[in-house]
Amino acid sequence: MHTRFTLLLAAVLFALPAAAAVDHRELISGPVSKGEEITRQCLECHGEDAAEVMKTTHWSWSAAQKMNGQGSIDRGKKNAINNFCVSIYANEPRCTSCHIGYGWKDASFDFSDPTKVDCLVCHDTTGTYKKEPTGAGQPAEGVDLLFVAQQVGAPSRVTCGACHFFGGGGDAVKHGDLDSSMEFPDRNLDVHMAAEGNNFQCQECHTTTDHQISGRAMVVSPGSEDHIGCEKCHSAEPHRESVLNRHFAAVACQTCHIPAFAREVPTKTSWDWSTAGQDRVIGKDQYGRPTYDKKKGDFTWGKNIVPTYRWYNGHAGAYLLGDKMNPAKVTELNYPEGSIKDKTAKIYPFKEHTGKQIYDTEHNYFITPQVFGKEGYWKTFDWNQASAIGMKASGLQYSGSYGFAPTIMYWRINHMVAPKEQALGCLDCHGDNGRLDWKALGYRGDPMATGKTARRK
Repeated sequence: MHTRFTLLLAAVLFALPAAAAVDHRELISGPVSKGEEITRQCLECHGEDAAEVMKTTHWSWSAAQKMNGQGSIDRGKKNAINNFCVSIYANEPRCTSCHIGYGWKDASFDFSDPTKVDCLVCHDTTGTYKKEPTGAGQPAEGVDLLFVAQQVGAPSRVTCGACHFFGGGGDAVKHGDLDSSMEFPDRNLDVHMAAEGNNFQCQECHTTTDHQISGRAMVVSPGSEDHIGCEKCHSAEPHRESVLNRHFAAVACQTCHIPAFAREVPTKTSWDWSTAGQDRVIGKDQYGRPTYDKKKGDFTWGKNIVPTYRWYNGHAGAYLLGDKMNPAKVTELNYPEGSIKDKTAKIYPFKEHTGKQIYDTEHNYFITPQVFGKEGYWKTFDWNQASAIGMKASGLQYSGSYGFAPTIMYWRINHMVAPKEQALGCLDCHGDNGRLDWKALGYRGDPMATGKTARRK
């Protein structure tokens, strides 16, 4: 018991942010009542830092990227379609509670105003700073802003996780490999972040220069090439066994070293909006998670999930706002690019999230409904009104006719790296009950059985 307590205490201490080298108690003064008042004091010394922040995708929620065989496209969280809450258009006060700024409540937000930069959301070391869930990025009521500002320090798993662990409105909802269990993981959950392992903070891999943080989420920046990988620290031949090293040409490290995701906290695996609005009993599954909500429809959740495996060459495509879709088919809202014939592609693990969401039956494109606010669907249960308001905000025509169509999203699995002794073995993929769908990957069957291992050109 003593050893376990010591390890837990060490995990908590090591995961907390480091205090700044300069004592800010002498630099930040009160009284203060608004986040912007803190930022104005920060700008007296850190004006250049605010200018750097305002050049990042964390600020703009968008970036120029090449995708779908087209030229440069301005694409990001701000204009993406997803199968969770669909779109931020007309829903900004709720969605932008995870923005690194103050006050993005609608299209009038001034992205050029440095006083709107929220310094505290990344640099809090007290663990007491919170954003108002529906406040367009403003601090939550009751937060002692002066206390937080005087204790600022380096970002940590806790500060990064405040948004990235809780995206989609709850713990583990979106990613599957990022959730609250990663704040203080043990070695079995993640060898890199565990205190008894490497005790990495996020920026150990997501290296940062001038506030530009390396790495991109495939769901919002599918065309970006700013990826980080295992090769930063590990060689292309990390194993003592040559057979394993040869796999590296076609298999991503994550495929073998992350056997499952959502290891401790269940993640959402499907969302059916078409059943919303019904007066049904709110049920819960074996994990205690809701399976129905009148505001949102039906859900499913999963834990200890075996990933889906697809070829991935570092690039991806995505459904773009206003694209035509076929309601009789499943629309891939984002998808990894690559194939068995692509020498740059590797078999990579993904979380699949399926959905059924609203679309315009005359224009055959997905609708961006307003779900939040007094006129939103969550208050009125009126899809027509929610659609009209949301489509006006996103600049698309709404015919007045709607239906629901199936969708799917793919989330890359990069975290929850298991200890090497828990990595996949040969029979996990090549056995009678192997986890890989060889034909879906383009093989005739298990290449160990067919002898056809070199179909790639």
